[in-house]
Amino acid sequence: MSIWWSLHLRRDAASVPLARRLLLGAMETAGVDPDISYDLSVALTEACANAVEHGGGAARGGSSEAYRVTAYLEGEKCRIEVADAGPGFPAVAGGRPHPSTRPAPYDAEHGRGLCLIQELVDHVDIGNKPDRSGAVVSFDKILKWRKGAPLMAV
Repeated sequence: MSIWWSLHLRRDAASVPLARRLLLGAMETAGVDPDISYDLSVALTEACANAVEHGGGAARGGSSEAYRVTAYLEGEKCRIEVADAGPGFPAVAGGRPHPSTRPAPYDAEHGRGLCLIQELVDHVDIGNKPDRSGAVVSFDKILKWRKGAPLMAV
């Protein structure tokens, strides 16, 4: 079984719940276990919120008013990628991006998203687009299925 979809969304807070609902609907229709769907939807929400908040401004030759969400349900795994057109993550020595994934203080209102994503999924890649015109957050999670799931991988 293989399902994938891609959304081109405005950098607007209203786009975040839209992406989340589409993911949850696809997972429910496919028969993915609700706990796995919930974890992925929270991780997606955090990644989209980061794209909305930080994904504009320094794009070269493209619109920074949008971001892209792509989701793949392939076999036993779901992979989600959120890419924006902002300045990307700051680089450290050697030019590699270095996003902050340190836990935020317990009373902080910002700074928990990337850490939360890492806790909810099995694998995370955080970095910049190859042409340095934005950030990319992608993550994977092994799927579990409800009993009798209509699209369960075989």
